[in-house]
Amino acid sequence: MALSRRVLLGRLATAGAAGAALAATGAGPAQAAGPAHGGGRRVHTGFDRLSADGYRLLEGRTVGIVTNPTGVTRDLRHIVDVMHADERVRLTAVFGPEHGFRGTAQAGGSEGRYDDPATGLPVYDTYNKSGRELAGIFGASGVDTVVFDIQDVGARFYTYIWTLYDCMVAAALAGKRFVVLDRPNPVTGRSATGPVLDKAYASFVGREPIAQAHGMTVTELALLFNGEFVPQAAGRPVELETVPMTGWRRTDFFDATGLPWVPPSPNMPTPDTALVYSGTCLFEGTNLSEGRGTTRPFELLGADGIDRRWAAAATGLGLPGVHFREAYFAPTFSKFQGKTIGGVQLHVHDREAFDPVRTGIGLLVTAKRVWSGFAWRPDNGIDRLTGSSTVRKMIDAGADPDEITAAWRAGLRRFRAVRRRYLRYS
Repeated sequence: MALSRRVLLGRLATAGAAGAALAATGAGPAQAAGPAHGGGRRVHTGFDRLSADGYRLLEGRTVGIVTNPTGVTRDLRHIVDVMHADERVRLTAVFGPEHGFRGTAQAGGSEGRYDDPATGLPVYDTYNKSGRELAGIFGASGVDTVVFDIQDVGARFYTYIWTLYDCMVAAALAGKRFVVLDRPNPVTGRSATGPVLDKAYASFVGREPIAQAHGMTVTELALLFNGEFVPQAAGRPVELETVPMTGWRRTDFFDATGLPWVPPSPNMPTPDTALVYSGTCLFEGTNLSEGRGTTRPFELLGADGIDRRWAAAATGLGLPGVHFREAYFAPTFSKFQGKTIGGVQLHVHDREAFDPVRTGIGLLVTAKRVWSGFAWRPDNGIDRLTGSSTVRKMIDAGADPDEITAAWRAGLRRFRAVRRRYLRYS
């Protein structure tokens, strides 16, 4: 039987993922897996497993997908291109998050509504849309199944997990089926750390009460959202399917997965960035640069007038797993654009011992102590990032990092108990 070009391309595109997944499940020869990328163990993503199964989960469905540049196969083909070329999938729409489907927009931006030049598919903008408005977009797109596949970085204020949540609520409101394809938490899933959001401070950098570093994968978060929060927002849970990974362990950092890293957003260039992000992103709530406009965002921090005293004070805290180097840099955009400023660079030397949230708190405390120009952003954005006004007020009152971290201990203990029910990997 002659194959159409679209079918042939689709089968070629998924052949590698199919062989890998079969090897992982024992249904094919082990050598089909091939060498792992970067020397790590071979992890199979949710998309690997979906495609290896011939997309049976999507059979007979009209599909739209929420994704961005991280939605790739192991050999870095975008899954939208792969699925569009395969007649076994009726893919008719793409939904772009913050930064856009193809990832061209900076923080706080999106690509808007357009037709994708590569596939001709309509791309709908989900950024800053939720509830009935987003449900209306799903309805207008004509899909009956919404698929989500985006690489997360493990921090509550990284907006893709709230795109996931908003899309789940909207799908429940619109009566759509929702499928989540899993990818690794790049900074491990060992534990949840940091303060838990107070709902009074809910925003797009934190819709619901989870910990600042949640220690979960996106499918685990989807299960938690559907069990705890979506019914309250939509009146019922969404019809949810999840496709977990194989080969991933909770102790795995990203370089253990054998997967290629694609920056999930313009200022998340490497897994090293993700490692520190759940702590140093707090500097977005201050007048200091968080390193945007440098080659080491969130690892470089500083401001005009800061000198070597900050690195010395941070080092004096004795925080585990990290060294602080006196640094000078000139951001090419964002705060202090084009101006040489002083500050610190974080060098994580023991990532098993490193606690990013505690480190971020320690850096805030010491920055305020050594630099007279320290200020919170006028809109108190730090409260949305930390999930309440507690951290800001305690730092202003002169509290030390131990006192501040003790203040969120009870809430974190409660969240960990809830979280435990939704974990799917050992």
